[in-house]
Amino acid sequence: MEALGYAAAVVVGFILGLLGGGGSILSIPILVYLFDIEPVRASAYSLFLVGVTSLVGTIPKYRDHRVNLRTGLLFGIPSIIAIFATRKWVVPMIPDPIASFGEVMLTKRLFLLGLFAVLMILAAVPLIRGRKDIASTHPRFRTFLVFAEGTLIGFLTGLVGAGGGFLITPALVFLTGLNFKTAVGTSLLVIAVNSLAGFIGDVLNYPMEWTFLLGITSLAVLGILLGNRFSRSVDSLTLRKAFGWFTLVVGTLILFVELAW
Repeated sequence: MEALGYAAAVVVGFILGLLGGGGSILSIPILVYLFDIEPVRASAYSLFLVGVTSLVGTIPKYRDHRVNLRTGLLFGIPSIIAIFATRKWVVPMIPDPIASFGEVMLTKRLFLLGLFAVLMILAAVPLIRGRKDIASTHPRFRTFLVFAEGTLIGFLTGLVGAGGGFLITPALVFLTGLNFKTAVGTSLLVIAVNSLAGFIGDVLNYPMEWTFLLGITSLAVLGILLGNRFSRSVDSLTLRKAFGWFTLVVGTLILFVELAW
């Protein structure tokens, strides 16, 4: 199972390079189910893996003029504050178990992985239904909504340990008027900043297995370099729909497994 997990780490990076998001959709299930790491620690490892990988992936996209630094900073600043605060104070305060309803118990694991699975399923719907590249009908830059969306995604990122790229990319298109390819590159920058800021909050709370973490992250970095290369030639619509179905299936499986646990 661990060998499969290391191979899957390359896929995490590959998906990030192609879509500018989706890395945490894969990395958290890989860490939990293939490496048998408990969810809170897995979400912390996921933040580091996705953050470093996204940062490396931003470099070639910046060289191709597909990263909007101004938008990335305006979106990223409120996200950084929200994610750090959530990882540092909110997540450690969540009790385990959270509540019980007769013989049914809502554990911290079920809450975090269940919320993550629901977000995956919701994110999959527009990916599957999309019939053309995402395009903004309101190209005007909406600063307040950018800050609000950045804060919300930062909170969700901190809560479940997800990079949030599957939410960030369409948000950047619709709220700032960026074209899809530039939104993908800018999304990687925001994911990198968000994830690493959240991970700093975790470093202050938990000990880290650095040898394992650096090893699996190196494989993901290899994957994103490959993904960046292929992203120039792969049809984005076909890829997005296929990833949407994959996201839907994985999210449904996680929800089923956790409810039956």
